[in-house]
Amino acid sequence: MRRTRPRLIGALATALLATGVGAGPPAQANSAPAATTSAQTAPAPAKKQPTLAELARRQGRYFGSATDNPELTDTAYTALLGREFDMITPGNGMKWYATEPRQGVFDWTNGDEIVGLARAHHQRVRAHTLVWHSQLPDWLTGRDWTPDELRAVLKKHILAEVGHYRGKVYSWDVVNEAFNEDGTYRDTLWYRTLGPGYIADALRWAHQADPRAKLYLNDYNIDGVGAKSDAYYRLAKDLLARGVPLDGIGLQAHLALQYGYPATLEDNLRRFSGLGLDTALTEVDVRMQLPSDAAKLATQAQWYRDLTAACLAVRRCVGVTVWDYTDKYSWIPAVFPGEGAALPWDEQLRPKPAYAAIRQALRGRQPLS
Repeated sequence: MRRTRPRLIGALATALLATGVGAGPPAQANSAPAATTSAQTAPAPAKKQPTLAELARRQGRYFGSATDNPELTDTAYTALLGREFDMITPGNGMKWYATEPRQGVFDWTNGDEIVGLARAHHQRVRAHTLVWHSQLPDWLTGRDWTPDELRAVLKKHILAEVGHYRGKVYSWDVVNEAFNEDGTYRDTLWYRTLGPGYIADALRWAHQADPRAKLYLNDYNIDGVGAKSDAYYRLAKDLLARGVPLDGIGLQAHLALQYGYPATLEDNLRRFSGLGLDTALTEVDVRMQLPSDAAKLATQAQWYRDLTAACLAVRRCVGVTVWDYTDKYSWIPAVFPGEGAALPWDEQLRPKPAYAAIRQALRGRQPLS
Protein backbone atom coordinates (compact mmCIF):
# COMPACT_ATOMS: atom_id res chain seq x y z
CA MET A 1 0.00 0.00 0.00
CA ARG A 2 2.92 2.35 0.50
CA ARG A 3 3.29 2.75 -3.27
CA THR A 4 -0.33 3.60 -3.90
CA ARG A 5 -0.71 6.22 -1.17
CA PRO A 6 1.17 9.08 -2.94
CA ARG A 7 -0.90 8.59 -6.06
CA LEU A 8 -4.13 8.69 -4.08
CA ILE A 9 -3.03 11.82 -2.27
CA GLY A 10 -1.99 13.42 -5.55
CA ALA A 11 -5.34 12.61 -7.14
CA LEU A 12 -7.19 13.94 -4.10
CA ALA A 13 -5.19 17.18 -4.13
CA THR A 14 -5.92 17.65 -7.81
CA ALA A 15 -9.61 17.17 -7.21
CA LEU A 16 -9.63 19.60 -4.28
CA LEU A 17 -7.81 22.24 -6.28
CA ALA A 18 -10.23 21.81 -9.14
CA THR A 19 -13.16 22.56 -6.82
CA GLY A 20 -11.40 25.41 -5.01
CA VAL A 21 -11.10 23.53 -1.71
CA GLY A 22 -7.69 24.00 -0.16
CA ALA A 23 -6.68 26.44 -2.90
CA GLY A 24 -5.89 29.34 -0.59
CA PRO A 25 -8.04 32.23 0.72
CA PRO A 26 -10.99 33.34 -1.43
CA ALA A 27 -10.58 36.47 -3.51
CA GLN A 28 -12.01 39.66 -2.03
CA ALA A 29 -15.22 40.89 -3.54
CA ASN A 30 -13.60 44.03 -4.84
CA SER A 31 -10.55 42.31 -6.26
CA ALA A 32 -9.90 42.76 -9.95
CA PRO A 33 -10.61 39.62 -11.96
CA ALA A 34 -7.52 37.75 -13.03
CA ALA A 35 -6.56 38.04 -16.67
CA THR A 36 -7.43 34.94 -18.66
CA THR A 37 -5.64 33.73 -21.75
CA SER A 38 -6.25 30.81 -24.00
CA ALA A 39 -2.87 29.40 -22.94
CA GLN A 40 -3.97 29.45 -19.30
CA THR A 41 -7.31 27.79 -19.88
CA ALA A 42 -6.36 25.19 -22.51
CA PRO A 43 -5.80 21.70 -21.03
CA ALA A 44 -2.30 20.35 -21.22
CA PRO A 45 -1.87 17.95 -24.14
CA ALA A 46 -2.00 14.29 -23.13
CA LYS A 47 1.40 12.69 -23.02
CA LYS A 48 1.74 10.00 -25.67
CA GLN A 49 2.04 6.57 -24.13
CA PRO A 50 4.94 4.51 -25.48
CA THR A 51 3.95 1.35 -27.33
CA LEU A 52 5.00 -2.16 -26.37
CA ALA A 53 7.54 -2.05 -29.17
CA GLU A 54 9.01 1.22 -27.92
CA LEU A 55 9.25 -0.08 -24.37
CA ALA A 56 10.85 -3.31 -25.59
CA ARG A 57 13.42 -1.45 -27.70
CA ARG A 58 14.53 0.46 -24.61
CA GLN A 59 15.41 -2.95 -23.18
CA GLY A 60 17.17 -4.09 -26.36
CA ARG A 61 14.30 -6.42 -27.31
CA TYR A 62 11.42 -6.55 -29.75
CA PHE A 63 7.74 -7.13 -29.04
CA GLY A 64 5.78 -8.74 -31.83
CA SER A 65 2.50 -10.26 -32.90
CA ALA A 66 1.45 -12.97 -35.30
CA THR A 67 -1.14 -12.11 -37.91
CA ASP A 68 -2.94 -13.82 -40.76
CA ASN A 69 -4.19 -12.72 -44.16
CA PRO A 70 -7.98 -12.94 -43.64
CA GLU A 71 -7.91 -10.41 -40.81
CA LEU A 72 -5.97 -7.78 -42.76
CA THR A 73 -9.26 -6.34 -44.05
CA ASP A 74 -10.08 -5.28 -40.47
CA THR A 75 -8.77 -1.71 -40.46
CA ALA A 76 -9.15 -1.17 -36.72
CA TYR A 77 -7.18 -4.36 -36.14
CA THR A 78 -4.41 -3.51 -38.60
CA ALA A 79 -4.08 0.02 -37.23
CA LEU A 80 -3.32 -1.33 -33.76
CA LEU A 81 -1.12 -4.08 -35.20
CA GLY A 82 0.93 -1.50 -37.07
CA ARG A 83 1.22 0.84 -34.11
CA GLU A 84 1.93 -1.38 -31.11
CA PHE A 85 4.42 -3.96 -32.42
CA ASP A 86 7.75 -4.01 -34.23
CA MET A 87 7.94 -7.69 -35.25
CA ILE A 88 5.35 -9.62 -37.28
CA THR A 89 4.99 -13.38 -37.79
CA PRO A 90 2.77 -14.73 -40.58
CA GLY A 91 0.55 -17.30 -38.84
CA ASN A 92 -0.15 -19.38 -41.96
CA GLY A 93 0.84 -17.52 -45.10
CA MET A 94 4.37 -18.95 -45.35
CA LYS A 95 3.54 -22.57 -44.55
CA TRP A 96 4.01 -25.25 -47.18
CA TYR A 97 0.35 -25.66 -48.16
CA ALA A 98 0.18 -21.93 -48.97
CA THR A 99 3.55 -21.51 -50.67
CA GLU A 100 3.81 -24.69 -52.79
CA PRO A 101 0.23 -25.91 -53.27
CA ARG A 102 1.31 -28.01 -56.27
CA GLN A 103 4.70 -29.58 -56.69
CA GLY A 104 7.08 -27.07 -58.18
CA VAL A 105 4.39 -24.36 -58.38
CA PHE A 106 5.07 -21.62 -55.84
CA ASP A 107 2.67 -18.97 -54.60
CA TRP A 108 4.06 -16.14 -52.48
CA THR A 109 0.85 -14.08 -52.39
CA ASN A 110 0.00 -14.43 -48.70
CA GLY A 111 3.54 -14.12 -47.44
CA ASP A 112 4.22 -11.12 -49.65
CA GLU A 113 1.12 -9.36 -48.36
CA ILE A 114 2.26 -9.66 -44.76
CA VAL A 115 5.85 -8.71 -45.55
CA GLY A 116 4.51 -5.66 -47.39
CA LEU A 117 2.31 -4.71 -44.44
CA ALA A 118 5.26 -5.03 -42.08
CA ARG A 119 7.46 -2.88 -44.29
CA ALA A 120 4.78 -0.21 -44.50
CA HIS A 121 4.84 0.01 -40.69
CA HIS A 122 8.65 -0.26 -40.39
CA GLN A 123 8.37 -3.69 -38.76
CA ARG A 124 10.55 -6.77 -39.14
CA VAL A 125 9.31 -10.28 -39.94
CA ARG A 126 9.86 -13.61 -38.18
CA ALA A 127 9.20 -15.99 -41.05
CA HIS A 128 7.29 -19.16 -40.12
CA THR A 129 7.79 -22.04 -41.00
CA LEU A 130 9.79 -24.13 -43.49
CA VAL A 131 9.67 -27.75 -42.23
CA TRP A 132 6.68 -29.01 -40.24
CA HIS A 133 4.61 -32.16 -40.11
CA SER A 134 1.31 -30.29 -40.34
CA GLN A 135 -0.46 -28.18 -42.99
CA LEU A 136 1.32 -29.94 -45.83
CA PRO A 137 -0.29 -30.11 -49.31
CA ASP A 138 -1.91 -33.33 -50.45
CA TRP A 139 0.64 -33.87 -53.20
CA LEU A 140 3.32 -34.17 -50.53
CA THR A 141 1.49 -36.41 -48.06
CA GLY A 142 -0.51 -38.50 -50.53
CA ARG A 143 2.30 -40.69 -51.83
CA ASP A 144 5.41 -42.57 -50.74
CA TRP A 145 8.83 -41.02 -51.36
CA THR A 146 12.28 -42.50 -51.54
CA PRO A 147 14.86 -40.71 -49.37
CA ASP A 148 16.54 -39.22 -52.43
CA GLU A 149 13.24 -37.99 -53.86
CA LEU A 150 12.05 -36.38 -50.64
CA ARG A 151 15.42 -34.83 -49.89
CA ALA A 152 15.38 -33.18 -53.32
CA VAL A 153 11.82 -31.90 -52.75
CA LEU A 154 12.73 -30.48 -49.35
CA LYS A 155 15.89 -28.80 -50.62
CA LYS A 156 14.10 -27.24 -53.58
CA HIS A 157 11.32 -25.88 -51.36
CA ILE A 158 13.67 -24.35 -48.80
CA LEU A 159 15.96 -22.80 -51.40
CA ALA A 160 12.98 -21.36 -53.27
CA GLU A 161 11.15 -19.91 -50.26
CA VAL A 162 14.11 -18.59 -48.34
CA GLY A 163 15.57 -17.28 -51.57
CA HIS A 164 12.34 -15.45 -52.39
CA TYR A 165 12.41 -13.66 -49.03
CA ARG A 166 16.17 -13.17 -48.91
CA GLY A 167 16.94 -9.85 -47.26
CA LYS A 168 13.26 -9.28 -46.41
CA VAL A 169 12.94 -11.20 -43.13
CA TYR A 170 14.73 -11.15 -39.80
CA SER A 171 14.60 -14.88 -39.10
CA TRP A 172 13.14 -18.27 -40.03
CA ASP A 173 11.56 -20.97 -37.93
CA VAL A 174 13.35 -23.58 -40.02
CA VAL A 175 12.13 -26.75 -38.30
CA ASN A 176 8.97 -26.68 -36.22
CA GLU A 177 7.92 -29.22 -33.57
CA ALA A 178 10.48 -31.96 -34.21
CA PHE A 179 10.16 -33.78 -30.85
CA ASN A 180 7.57 -35.65 -28.79
CA GLU A 181 6.88 -34.78 -25.16
CA ASP A 182 9.27 -37.50 -23.94
CA GLY A 183 12.16 -36.12 -26.01
CA THR A 184 12.02 -38.70 -28.80
CA TYR A 185 11.84 -37.59 -32.41
CA ARG A 186 8.32 -36.99 -33.67
CA ASP A 187 7.22 -39.58 -36.24
CA THR A 188 6.80 -37.33 -39.26
CA LEU A 189 7.12 -37.67 -43.00
CA TRP A 190 10.56 -36.08 -42.71
CA TYR A 191 11.86 -38.24 -39.88
CA ARG A 192 10.45 -41.52 -41.25
CA THR A 193 11.94 -40.98 -44.69
CA LEU A 194 15.13 -39.02 -44.03
CA GLY A 195 16.03 -39.73 -40.42
CA PRO A 196 17.13 -37.05 -37.94
CA GLY A 197 19.63 -35.61 -40.42
CA TYR A 198 16.84 -33.68 -42.13
CA ILE A 199 17.15 -31.00 -39.44
CA ALA A 200 20.80 -30.23 -40.15
CA ASP A 201 20.15 -30.35 -43.89
CA ALA A 202 17.26 -27.90 -43.60
CA LEU A 203 19.38 -25.46 -41.60
CA ARG A 204 22.24 -25.66 -44.08
CA TRP A 205 19.97 -25.07 -47.07
CA ALA A 206 18.23 -22.13 -45.37
CA HIS A 207 21.62 -20.58 -44.61
CA GLN A 208 22.72 -21.14 -48.20
CA ALA A 209 19.64 -19.29 -49.48
CA ASP A 210 19.93 -16.35 -47.04
CA PRO A 211 23.17 -16.22 -45.02
CA ARG A 212 21.98 -13.19 -43.02
CA ALA A 213 18.67 -14.55 -41.75
CA LYS A 214 18.60 -15.89 -38.18
CA LEU A 215 17.75 -19.60 -38.15
CA TYR A 216 15.63 -21.13 -35.36
CA LEU A 217 14.27 -24.44 -34.16
CA ASN A 218 10.81 -23.87 -32.69
CA ASP A 219 8.47 -25.92 -30.48
CA TYR A 220 5.77 -25.88 -27.80
CA ASN A 221 6.06 -27.28 -24.25
CA ILE A 222 9.77 -26.52 -24.13
CA ASP A 223 9.29 -23.44 -21.98
CA GLY A 224 10.54 -25.12 -18.82
CA VAL A 225 13.37 -27.57 -18.23
CA GLY A 226 12.16 -31.09 -19.01
CA ALA A 227 12.50 -34.08 -21.34
CA LYS A 228 11.42 -32.20 -24.45
CA SER A 229 13.56 -29.12 -23.88
CA ASP A 230 16.46 -31.40 -22.88
CA ALA A 231 16.18 -33.02 -26.31
CA TYR A 232 16.49 -29.61 -27.97
CA TYR A 233 19.44 -28.75 -25.76
CA ARG A 234 21.26 -31.94 -26.79
CA LEU A 235 20.38 -31.44 -30.46
CA ALA A 236 21.49 -27.81 -30.45
CA LYS A 237 24.76 -28.68 -28.76
CA ASP A 238 25.41 -31.40 -31.35
CA LEU A 239 24.51 -29.19 -34.31
CA LEU A 240 26.78 -26.41 -33.12
CA ALA A 241 29.64 -28.84 -32.54
CA ARG A 242 29.30 -29.98 -36.17
CA GLY A 243 29.25 -26.42 -37.51
CA VAL A 244 25.60 -26.51 -38.59
CA PRO A 245 24.19 -22.97 -38.87
CA LEU A 246 21.80 -22.50 -35.95
CA ASP A 247 21.15 -19.13 -34.34
CA GLY A 248 18.33 -19.66 -31.89
CA ILE A 249 15.67 -21.69 -30.13
CA GLY A 250 12.06 -20.53 -30.26
CA LEU A 251 9.96 -21.35 -27.21
CA GLN A 252 6.35 -21.07 -28.34
CA ALA A 253 4.94 -20.55 -24.81
CA HIS A 254 1.35 -21.59 -25.49
CA LEU A 255 0.37 -21.66 -21.83
CA ALA A 256 -2.85 -22.61 -20.01
CA LEU A 257 -3.83 -21.54 -16.51
CA GLN A 258 -5.03 -25.01 -15.55
CA TYR A 259 -1.58 -26.53 -16.14
CA GLY A 260 0.52 -24.09 -14.15
CA TYR A 261 3.26 -21.61 -15.00
CA PRO A 262 6.65 -22.96 -16.23
CA ALA A 263 8.69 -21.95 -13.20
CA THR A 264 12.00 -22.93 -14.83
CA LEU A 265 11.48 -20.72 -17.89
CA GLU A 266 14.28 -18.30 -17.04
CA ASP A 267 16.70 -21.14 -16.25
CA ASN A 268 15.83 -22.79 -19.55
CA LEU A 269 16.42 -19.59 -21.52
CA ARG A 270 19.71 -19.15 -19.75
CA ARG A 271 21.06 -22.61 -20.56
CA PHE A 272 20.41 -22.17 -24.29
CA SER A 273 22.12 -18.80 -24.10
CA GLY A 274 25.06 -20.62 -22.55
CA LEU A 275 25.46 -22.47 -25.84
CA GLY A 276 25.83 -19.14 -27.62
CA LEU A 277 22.27 -19.21 -29.00
CA ASP A 278 19.59 -16.57 -29.07
CA THR A 279 16.21 -17.47 -27.64
CA ALA A 280 12.79 -15.97 -28.20
CA LEU A 281 9.25 -16.49 -26.92
CA THR A 282 7.63 -16.97 -30.28
CA GLU A 283 3.90 -17.83 -30.03
CA VAL A 284 2.77 -16.62 -26.64
CA ASP A 285 -0.79 -16.94 -25.40
CA VAL A 286 -2.22 -17.81 -21.98
CA ARG A 287 -5.57 -19.53 -22.32
CA MET A 288 -8.13 -20.25 -19.63
CA GLN A 289 -11.28 -22.28 -19.17
CA LEU A 290 -14.25 -20.10 -20.04
CA PRO A 291 -15.94 -18.03 -18.89
CA SER A 292 -13.19 -15.66 -17.86
CA ASP A 293 -13.45 -13.74 -14.61
CA ALA A 294 -11.46 -11.15 -12.69
CA ALA A 295 -9.41 -13.75 -10.82
CA LYS A 296 -8.42 -15.63 -13.99
CA LEU A 297 -7.56 -12.41 -15.79
CA ALA A 298 -5.40 -11.32 -12.86
CA THR A 299 -3.51 -14.62 -12.92
CA GLN A 300 -3.14 -14.37 -16.68
CA ALA A 301 -1.72 -10.87 -16.28
CA GLN A 302 0.80 -12.12 -13.74
CA TRP A 303 1.93 -14.84 -16.16
CA TYR A 304 2.36 -12.35 -19.00
CA ARG A 305 4.36 -10.13 -16.66
CA ASP A 306 6.53 -13.02 -15.48
CA LEU A 307 7.34 -14.43 -18.91
CA THR A 308 8.21 -10.98 -20.23
CA ALA A 309 10.43 -10.38 -17.21
CA ALA A 310 12.10 -13.78 -17.73
CA CYS A 311 13.05 -12.78 -21.27
CA LEU A 312 14.40 -9.45 -20.07
CA ALA A 313 16.48 -11.22 -17.42
CA VAL A 314 18.41 -13.27 -20.01
CA ARG A 315 20.61 -11.21 -22.28
CA ARG A 316 20.23 -13.42 -25.35
CA CYS A 317 16.47 -13.65 -25.16
CA VAL A 318 15.81 -11.28 -28.03
CA GLY A 319 12.07 -10.74 -27.89
CA VAL A 320 8.48 -11.82 -27.31
CA THR A 321 5.77 -12.48 -29.89
CA VAL A 322 2.12 -13.02 -28.95
CA TRP A 323 0.22 -15.43 -31.19
CA ASP A 324 -1.93 -12.66 -32.55
CA TYR A 325 -2.73 -9.97 -30.05
CA THR A 326 -6.52 -10.12 -29.77
CA ASP A 327 -9.02 -12.77 -28.71
CA LYS A 328 -10.99 -11.80 -31.81
CA TYR A 329 -8.57 -13.77 -33.99
CA SER A 330 -7.23 -16.36 -31.56
CA TRP A 331 -6.83 -19.97 -32.70
CA ILE A 332 -7.60 -21.29 -29.21
CA PRO A 333 -11.43 -21.68 -29.21
CA ALA A 334 -11.42 -23.71 -32.42
CA VAL A 335 -8.77 -26.12 -31.14
CA PHE A 336 -9.58 -26.22 -27.41
CA PRO A 337 -13.39 -26.05 -27.04
CA GLY A 338 -14.45 -24.26 -23.88
CA GLU A 339 -11.14 -22.41 -23.59
CA GLY A 340 -9.98 -19.00 -24.78
CA ALA A 341 -9.55 -15.37 -23.65
CA ALA A 342 -5.84 -16.02 -24.15
CA LEU A 343 -4.47 -12.71 -25.42
CA PRO A 344 -3.72 -9.21 -24.10
CA TRP A 345 -6.60 -7.57 -26.01
CA ASP A 346 -10.20 -8.77 -25.95
CA GLU A 347 -12.51 -9.37 -28.93
CA GLN A 348 -13.40 -5.66 -29.08
CA LEU A 349 -9.68 -4.75 -29.25
CA ARG A 350 -9.78 -3.42 -25.70
CA PRO A 351 -6.65 -3.97 -23.59
CA LYS A 352 -7.00 -6.47 -20.76
CA PRO A 353 -5.04 -6.56 -17.47
CA ALA A 354 -2.38 -8.59 -19.28
CA TYR A 355 -1.55 -5.58 -21.45
CA ALA A 356 -0.81 -3.39 -18.43
CA ALA A 357 1.21 -6.22 -16.90
CA ILE A 358 3.39 -6.54 -20.00
CA ARG A 359 3.99 -2.79 -19.98
CA GLN A 360 4.93 -2.98 -16.33
CA ALA A 361 7.45 -5.74 -17.00
CA LEU A 362 8.97 -3.89 -19.97
CA ARG A 363 9.45 -0.85 -17.75
CA GLY A 364 11.29 -3.04 -15.25
CA ARG A 365 8.72 -2.41 -12.53
CA GLN A 366 7.42 -4.79 -9.91
CA PRO A 367 3.65 -5.15 -9.39
CA LEU A 368 2.06 -2.83 -6.84
CA SER A 369 1.25 -4.45 -3.49
